[in-house]
Amino acid sequence: MTVEKPFRKALIPVDASRWSMQAAEYGIRLAEALGFTVIGLYVVDTDNAKLLASFLKKEAREVEESFRREGESALAHMEELARKGGVEFRGIIAQGVPHRIIVDLARSEGVDLIIIGKVGHRGPRRILIGPVTERVLEDAPCPILVVPQS
Repeated sequence: MTVEKPFRKALIPVDASRWSMQAAEYGIRLAEALGFTVIGLYVVDTDNAKLLASFLKKEAREVEESFRREGESALAHMEELARKGGVEFRGIIAQGVPHRIIVDLARSEGVDLIIIGKVGHRGPRRILIGPVTERVLEDAPCPILVVPQS
């Protein structure tokens, strides 16, 4: 008797922060153990790029290009981890509003798991997860594994 794999394809969105990269590393180790494919996603956040560009007195496209390079680096790191673990990996850089891109890509790619990092504070501060993670939780078409900070 063969047992069907619980997951075939997972989406791991990252923003290149330490926390999201820890979630990516966890997700890739899980993919290695369970034998599923990973899609790594970095979203160039156009709204944040405009705000940051205004603050820095730069063109939005300059900031977006900086974000894109950050995403390329993050996805290259994920690809290297996946290669070492024998995990099939594809990296995607998209541009737009992160939670919308994540949910739309999960639907269009038919992923059956999203692995995302938890961002927030402990104790009396009520923010339990980051705003992108929270919005993905509300709209995702599949189960979500939220990886806490470690």
